[in-house]
Amino acid sequence: MLMSGKSLGLELSAAGFSFAVVSGGKTPLVEAGLSLPFAPGMLSLSRRDPNIADAKGFVAALKEAHLRLLTKERAVCVSLPDAVGRVVLLELEARFKNREEGMDVIRWKLKKSLPFDISAVHLDYQTLEEKQNGAVSLLVSIISRPVVQQYEELILEAGLEPKLIDFTSFNLYRLFSPRLELSEDGAFVCFYQGAMTVLVFSGGVLSFYRTKEGVGDVQHLFREVNSSFLVYKDQAPGQSVSEVFCAAAPGDAESFRALVAEASGLEPVLLDLERMLRQGSTLGLDRPGLHALAGAVGAALRSL
Repeated sequence: MLMSGKSLGLELSAAGFSFAVVSGGKTPLVEAGLSLPFAPGMLSLSRRDPNIADAKGFVAALKEAHLRLLTKERAVCVSLPDAVGRVVLLELEARFKNREEGMDVIRWKLKKSLPFDISAVHLDYQTLEEKQNGAVSLLVSIISRPVVQQYEELILEAGLEPKLIDFTSFNLYRLFSPRLELSEDGAFVCFYQGAMTVLVFSGGVLSFYRTKEGVGDVQHLFREVNSSFLVYKDQAPGQSVSEVFCAAAPGDAESFRALVAEASGLEPVLLDLERMLRQGSTLGLDRPGLHALAGAVGAALRSL
């Protein structure tokens, strides 16, 4: 089977959705893309219950948007808001023999701390670090089966094939990873689609994760960013952040950088999306338009 060298990404949020067709290279090329709003109330974020209230409207919106892309790509990498699932950094005292055993151990460890039945969730994990004493650090992603199955079924109904599904914060990290991975002990602070995310790395390994939806006003946003750094310091007193990177929509970028500087006590590096991507000759998006595709592009990069 011939590979096209292109990838299709879809980002979904309560406000709307974005598609991006991306091809690889040292600097990825966004060949096509669009962002559209949902009708009010079509999609509401929940960890327990299916999110989409108007299934027919959702399917119709995706179908129409995909036709406008003028692409043959149907296999799609999907980005979902972090608020529809849970992300846990988990330390285990011993390694396990295989992935199935790992899943069983994780379920047992988390069954009392989740807001839903552990047997009714889709769970995936990634090993972050294997320590000399045999302990392991894991990144665990959890989403309720009714929630993820509704997304999968309706995306299929729209004529697309959901290939990989991830949370938006990690797709945004993937988008900026060529710059972020140069820092061993750095923090990535992002304000995107009304959600704040803080990721902190120690020795190149993710050691802190926090996200918060609905932080639109400046005071609330500052409190959440400041609280994130204070919690990290309490949890890891022997570790320090040497660099801070931040990203936000063009209209908010400078004020957000100043906010992160005050909260972190460091001068942040403001990440520029236009340096990470190239646009196709016929795309012609302005900076806000390109930023609106960030989650979809980050998702698409997962399969390139």
